Amino acid sequence: MATPQFSIYIHSGPNPWKVIIILEELGLSYRTITVDTKSGDQKKAPYTALNPNGRMPTLVDHSNNDFVVWESGAIILYLVEKYDAGADSKLAFAKFESNATAKQWLMFQMSGQGPYFGQAAWFKNFHAETIPSAIERYDKEIDRVLGVLNDVLTDKEYLVENRVSYADLSFVTWLIVLDWPTMGGGAWKSDERFSAVRAWYERLSERDSVKAMKEIKAAGKDGVFGVKA
Repeated sequence: MATPQFSIYIHSGPNPWKVIIILEELGLSYRTITVDTKSGDQKKAPYTALNPNGRMPTLVDHSNNDFVVWESGAIILYLVEKYDAGADSKLAFAKFESNATAKQWLMFQMSGQGPYFGQAAWFKNFHAETIPSAIERYDKEIDRVLGVLNDVLTDKEYLVENRVSYADLSFVTWLIVLDWPTMGGGAWKSDERFSAVRAWYERLSERDSVKAMKEIKAAGKDGVFGVKA
């Protein structure tokens, strides 16, 4: 079997799986390496030599002198700009302004959806004490983020040029978090305030890349993917 082009360091949280979706979409080969966060390995050498921030994901591009990228948004941009450029791009755009808009939505995912959904998950599942005011704050932020997306998606199927892009796909794994019982068990899907987001999410969930991501995550073990025998 050929050697995979990339190694991606992961854990069970949503951010690494955003990158898995992009790798699957672009047909790139990769090896997953799970970092033991319960033992704190993400804060120790040798991992911190790759990622001094001690978080996941981190990507190593073996075909580019083992070039290292961390932060999921930066990794997504690296992959699409280096391996999906040009007029026949699958997830990016030939038009400069359209790519700028896609990056805008990716930044919104990174600065809005991810942190707010993540804080809600923290205070509902992991914090040492129950703080109702914090839970209320982040529940309201979830609704706000969903509302922003719903307003934009009301009259179109995707965020940019009305075709799927890395911007759309970056939101999927944090929407999945809302299926957790403590996060509402997917109740947002029946809220008519977010009907356009629900339809968008359902379209994205039908993509082979998203299905593959879910299967790999459910298997719960590292492996090599996308490598031809």
